[in-house]
Amino acid sequence: MAGSIAWDRPQAAGARRGGPLIVTEDVELLDDLLRLCAAAGAEPEVHHSLPENRGSWEQPPMVLVGDDAARRCRGAARRQGVMLVGREQDDPDVWRRAVEIGAEYVLRLPDSEGWLVDQIANAVEGVGRAALTVGVIGGRGGSGASTLACALAVTAARAGRRTMLIDGDPLGGGIDVLLGGERAEGMRWPDFAHSKGRVGGGALEESLPALHGLRVLSWGRDDWVVVPPRAMQAVLAAARRLGGVVVVDLPRRVDESVAEALAQLDLGLLVVPGELRAVAAAKRVASMAGMVLADLRVVARGPYAAGLDERWVAQALGLPLVGELPLDAGLLADQDSGSPPGGSARGPLARFCAAFWERALTAENAGGRTGGGVS
Repeated sequence: MAGSIAWDRPQAAGARRGGPLIVTEDVELLDDLLRLCAAAGAEPEVHHSLPENRGSWEQPPMVLVGDDAARRCRGAARRQGVMLVGREQDDPDVWRRAVEIGAEYVLRLPDSEGWLVDQIANAVEGVGRAALTVGVIGGRGGSGASTLACALAVTAARAGRRTMLIDGDPLGGGIDVLLGGERAEGMRWPDFAHSKGRVGGGALEESLPALHGLRVLSWGRDDWVVVPPRAMQAVLAAARRLGGVVVVDLPRRVDESVAEALAQLDLGLLVVPGELRAVAAAKRVASMAGMVLADLRVVARGPYAAGLDERWVAQALGLPLVGELPLDAGLLADQDSGSPPGGSARGPLARFCAAFWERALTAENAGGRTGGGVS
């Protein structure tokens, strides 16, 4: 299992590429570009003309050429990530200059500032394939959704995937408790509740508690805080840009912030106990989540009421079946000893999660973003 998915392990936490190259003599334009680089957390290298040092043009993750410097950059080696930047909106010669230097984009400030900040940050962070993002929702209270979310994250991290576990349920008691990390140093949701703009992926990862080989964003012990949709969007987008795997533990109610989280999932798992009342409750949850999430699937959990099994549960909900969540008799004993859900690689819960990731990641590498059944 580990050997099948560690091939595309992203760069180490906190690793950052160099900043962009800026080429301009326009003082006002340079001030604007330096301001945008600072907003993206990048430290640029500045030249007034085509750099003479070998590799200074080719190596930066991106090159921002001012309108005034385009002529001086003629003859530069063709490369990706060159952008021609200026202010004049109605310049008839701008496209000719862009072709001459091999620019991929022509940007006019201030209109393109927000987009450019994102591109600079992406280039510095070395953004590649977005993380496979899986949400876990309980069909009713006490269904074991948080336990499954923890086990999925722990299993992915053990297999060598860059993994982040995000607690999206403010009333769940804190998912870090299930991992034995309630006292671990690091930031919690109250520290991100007022985030409005872009959150840097590397900065987010470095700021969170590191537990069992993964990073965890949970709720604080004391402060009640409402996370606005924009903050949820900014944090999840930053987590996804890091690549690897993101697991989100979600509540059964769907408000605007939860809807924002659902919109960023590749796949949702609805954990449903094998009881008629649980299936009825899960149907309401599925109806609400399904308005936002395109791919929602069932994880059934026994024991079952008479006449029910995992396939009946999935058919009653009209959703695809991922599999049956196994009973793990040693789960409570393991947690008492400090081992998280899925901590024992040989346990039934960990084996279930490993099978899920094998199918899901195989589908991802084949070009899809959905997980297959594991039953």
